[in-house]
Amino acid sequence: MRIFKAIFAGSSTRVEQQTARRLPEFAFIGRSNVGKSSLINMLCGNAKLAMTSGTPGKTRLINHFLVNDSWYLVDLPGYGYAKLPDKERAKIKDVIRDYLNNSKEMLLLFVLIDIRHDIGKIDMDFLNELGENGIPFSIIFTKGDKLGPVAREAQIERDKAQLEEHWEELPPYFISSSQTGLGKEEILDYIGSVLDDVKKGIQTNTSL
Repeated sequence: MRIFKAIFAGSSTRVEQQTARRLPEFAFIGRSNVGKSSLINMLCGNAKLAMTSGTPGKTRLINHFLVNDSWYLVDLPGYGYAKLPDKERAKIKDVIRDYLNNSKEMLLLFVLIDIRHDIGKIDMDFLNELGENGIPFSIIFTKGDKLGPVAREAQIERDKAQLEEHWEELPPYFISSSQTGLGKEEILDYIGSVLDDVKKGIQTNTSL
């Protein structure tokens, strides 16, 4: 799939505040400073679409971007930033949970994890919570350019071993780099395949 148009469509803190135009949604989330905004910009081919910042915890809102006039890319606040006051962390957690639990349009959540490190407890707890609540997700390992091919493959094997301690079947995963474009084609093609499956389902139901 190719993205030929992506525009900012609005911000919110609650599902009921979101744009009135209902379309399929693919949401992106990860720990603060994992490179989420840079990844979104890379996927959409627009370096200024999602605001990037060197300050972790900058994104506090749910940001919707209308893609190809047919689906939304949703930028969720980062989780697990310890330096925020407890009250602020609680607010962000509430925003995230409201979206994940109440969005009827979200088809898939992409969880971003920094490939340079083993999967941390905060990330694993979040993934397990998704599983417990039946929320469909895939993993994107970011900053893939920071490791060489051998080190990258070794880290992925360690991460898979960690996941297999909790999951009988591993979710789909991708390796990305906002600097080199690594993973762009694979991620967009996967989104396209999910959209195609939804369209086929709609057509099948319509024909009954």
